[in-house]
Amino acid sequence: MKFLILALCVVAVAADPHWLMLPANEVAAVKDTWNHIKHDEVAILEAVFKAYPDIQARFPKFAGKSLDSIKGTSAFAIHASRIVSFFSEYISFLGVENTQPAIKTILNELGQSHRNRGVTKAQFEEFHQALMSYLKSHNMWNNDVNHAWDDAFDKMYFVVFSALEGHPVS
Repeated sequence: MKFLILALCVVAVAADPHWLMLPANEVAAVKDTWNHIKHDEVAILEAVFKAYPDIQARFPKFAGKSLDSIKGTSAFAIHASRIVSFFSEYISFLGVENTQPAIKTILNELGQSHRNRGVTKAQFEEFHQALMSYLKSHNMWNNDVNHAWDDAFDKMYFVVFSALEGHPVS
């Protein structure tokens, strides 16, 4: 019986059209800290690849090459810009009620495109850890900011992971 109640609660939360609305204070914390690093595209991707070389190996243009040899290339800068631009778009939609369907759309697309490339949940979690480390080292950080980012990633990964499993969130 407890399982049934828990399952119904999960379904109710997932069906709630406001499921992605973060509290205003969390949105502000995420946006403020993101604004401090969003122009560090190359450094962010370098930090991710340095922390998790298996992620670098997933990129055909970068696989098997030393990080030092690729971090100054245009291909590296362009891809780093794509990643950071995606996060900037997601973050800009947070806390705005009428953009919630757009959040689901971009996150489903991200999950589906990465599913086609064989990217795993574990690699998304590695990316999460590397980005959080970068954020923490370039911002004033406290438990509230950490909680806000955890919530933003939880909400993001709920959709991305569903799409990775072949079940996009509608």
